[in-house]
Amino acid sequence: MQSNAALEYDYSVVKLFTYTTILFGFLGMLIGTLIASQLAFPELNYLLGEYGTFSRLRPVHTNIVIYGFTLSGIWATFYYVGQRTLKVSIAESKFLTIMSKVHFWLYFVGALIGVVSLLLGFSASKEYAEFEWPIDVVVVLIWVIWGVTMFGLIGIRREKTLYISLWYYIACFLGIAMLYLFNNMEVPTYLVAGVGSVWHSVSMYSGTNDALVQWWFGHNAVAFAFTVPIIAIIYYFLPKESGQAVYSYKLSLLSFWGLMFVYLWAGSHHLLYATVPDWMQTMGSIFSIVLILPSWGSAINMLLTMKGEWNQLTDNPLIKFMVLASTFYMLSTLEGPIQAIKSVNAIAHFTDWIPGHVHDGVLGWVAFTIMSALFHMAPRAFKREIYSKSLMETQFWLQTTAVVLYFTSMWIAGITQGMMWRAVDEYGNLMYSFIDTVAVLRPYYTIRALAGLMYLTGFIIFTYNMYMTITASKKLEEEPQFRSPMA
Repeated sequence: MQSNAALEYDYSVVKLFTYTTILFGFLGMLIGTLIASQLAFPELNYLLGEYGTFSRLRPVHTNIVIYGFTLSGIWATFYYVGQRTLKVSIAESKFLTIMSKVHFWLYFVGALIGVVSLLLGFSASKEYAEFEWPIDVVVVLIWVIWGVTMFGLIGIRREKTLYISLWYYIACFLGIAMLYLFNNMEVPTYLVAGVGSVWHSVSMYSGTNDALVQWWFGHNAVAFAFTVPIIAIIYYFLPKESGQAVYSYKLSLLSFWGLMFVYLWAGSHHLLYATVPDWMQTMGSIFSIVLILPSWGSAINMLLTMKGEWNQLTDNPLIKFMVLASTFYMLSTLEGPIQAIKSVNAIAHFTDWIPGHVHDGVLGWVAFTIMSALFHMAPRAFKREIYSKSLMETQFWLQTTAVVLYFTSMWIAGITQGMMWRAVDEYGNLMYSFIDTVAVLRPYYTIRALAGLMYLTGFIIFTYNMYMTITASKKLEEEPQFRSPMA
């Protein structure tokens, strides 16, 4: 083994996952902007025949953003953070080097096949779990390989204490492993009964049981893909970029165990007023409210890390990204529990307020955190300074405006929808037909489409800035300790 003084980290897999993060981010946001535009301008559904309709593109959009952009960002940062916090290079183990490369290439090929299968209409028809059974098998294999590399790296570490970020990465691995396996238990109809396509399968569960398992998975996919690993990312990169220690390590541990124990019980809030037992609906609502405590514990810990150093916000756009990401996290984790209150959910359920809530979390919290992490890693992994600070500033303000436009338009649209659906005249008859609500919402859908276009434009600026950083920016003689150098 090398000595600590001479330790050279291996960033080859970090770079590969960085490229796929950018690629899938662009594709996911491009398709998202298109389908948002289709809601405002329905004629756009007919651009590409059956392959361009909202119903075909919507699962492609969600799966690319979740399993393409977000997972790639998680893995890019894990292979970076893992080596540095464990004080060991992955290159020190030939086995782990090979496994990390297999992890990437199996993932990349599997992701492309998954996207094509959804475009062709192969779907299990379960939210966030649309892939048919052969792709599910590949997903499980990819996940196992990541676990092997993660625990293998931990096994050969020099630093005995596991930094809090690694706790969250481990929770991401274990949580999704359990959730994905149980929710995607399915029966291939051709292999079992000799009917239908070899691709096709049906859920092993039925009726209400299927719904319960699905939303135990669906809600906790948000927990263990959009929350837990993103906290892992910001707990490493905010202190490293700012030069500040995490405000409270005890609070980070308290919030960690709070999230682990509470989040798993909140999924039934997706099934309020459905055919699940009333006690289970109530439990989902209660645990959702309690979830505010560990969520805000993490967010406050991040913000207080900048205590006494708020001046960095004025001249370091990376700090701006991370601080605003933490703020959006606070907003999103307050809004979700509010929507889980039964009386509020009676108005909010099935309305556009729900995607409004999801997107202030995904665009403001997840994407801001991942993009700022990639910016921070670039000078260390590629040994070049960030190409343009002014482009980062432009991207920040453009995307911040886009997120605010997005969720405010969807708040108004969703509450309008909910109130119109419930409105009755003096005889108890519904006052509005469904198409009446659709017509009223068109201006808000137009604003959302504009917000999506603005966010996509900001991501294109990010992509250009990263490309120029990697290929043409000034070379660095030595690695920066804290603040990332930028032109």
